[in-house]
Amino acid sequence: FIAPDGGAPDVFVHFSEIVGNGYRSLEDGQRVEFEITQGQKGPQASQVRAL
Repeated sequence: FIAPDGGAPDVFVHFSEIVGNGYRSLEDGQRVEFEITQGQKGPQASQVRAL
């Protein structure tokens, strides 16, 4: 899950939405930019890029 700035509710992120080559993962506390889209189970992050 990603915790957006501003106190908005956490957003689900699937590893397939992480932009990059090789092993796609995020570190706890890592800053990212992303879009919020509507998934099958509610809002989710897409086009996630590490900053």
